[in-house]
Amino acid sequence: MAPGSLHYVGPRDADPTLATLIEYGHGAEEFQETHFTSLTDGEDYQPRHPLLWLNLHGLANIDLLKVVGRRFGLHPLVLEDILNTEQRPKVEVFNGYVFICLRLVSVNELGEICSEHVSIVLGRNYVLTFQEQPSGTFNQIREGLKSSQSQLRRFGSDYLVYTLLDKLVDRYFLVLEALSERCEDLDDAISSGPNPAQLQEIQALRRTMQYVKRGLWPLREVMNTLQRDEADFFRDETQLYLRDVYDHVVQMIESGEALRDLVNSLQDNYMSLQSNRMNIEMRRLTVLTTIFMPLTLIAGIYGMNFEVMPELHWRWGYFAVLGGMAVIGLSLTLYFRAKRWF
Repeated sequence: MAPGSLHYVGPRDADPTLATLIEYGHGAEEFQETHFTSLTDGEDYQPRHPLLWLNLHGLANIDLLKVVGRRFGLHPLVLEDILNTEQRPKVEVFNGYVFICLRLVSVNELGEICSEHVSIVLGRNYVLTFQEQPSGTFNQIREGLKSSQSQLRRFGSDYLVYTLLDKLVDRYFLVLEALSERCEDLDDAISSGPNPAQLQEIQALRRTMQYVKRGLWPLREVMNTLQRDEADFFRDETQLYLRDVYDHVVQMIESGEALRDLVNSLQDNYMSLQSNRMNIEMRRLTVLTTIFMPLTLIAGIYGMNFEVMPELHWRWGYFAVLGGMAVIGLSLTLYFRAKRWF
């Protein structure tokens, strides 16, 4: 397709689109929340308050996205990146707004790591957010906007974007904590006794860590670009908060690398314990072979069909051979037991 053409790109079907507009200002009465379900409502609506936050859940309604793009003057390539849920995290500065796309990671009820594509557009007096599905990530921020005493109401749209970024980054802390707990549990299980299922779990953890890394490393570049803020979209007061988010990202990258090393050490530990277990089994087999080897030799000698074998005609020959074999077997068993070979 030609650049700028709009179509949804993602591993699963797009959810239905729901648009929520929050208008707010500094005054106690300057707050209003409106939900849009049709194109007509969105095109004809006129805001009543100075600051806007428009959030869209689901990317199925491309026509509605086009309306939003025309209303706020978004470039077609920006809309294309919004619809591409496999887009790498990045930040781009356009004339009049900043476009940011990130990955939101979270832990579901089953303890599985899942993620979704989130796009943010920051204008001079508005913020646009686009999510693949309703996740509840920004519910606390919406509740905070309802209070006229909150910093979200007293500061501008740039502070709202900082709050959104901080919320997205904090989700990585929860994910890394969940992965750390899984690593500790797996380490305890491997120490108790390795089994093939644990090796599969280690491989799954390595893939998950690689997936988290692909979201974290570009995030540092995004925050670094926002800190420079060459287009002056963030006030000096907000820059201090962005610096704090950048520090959190660096801290998470370091924690992620430590977890990757831990996962690699888990595999080394598993292979070492598995090799040790195999050595123990081979040693036991060696002990049994060594014990029965002289007994087999004796049985083989007296099993030969020679006519002249004096012991065959001795009255106590059978019992003497059995006794000798028992003494040899018992002696070897006691010897290896003393050497702690089994």
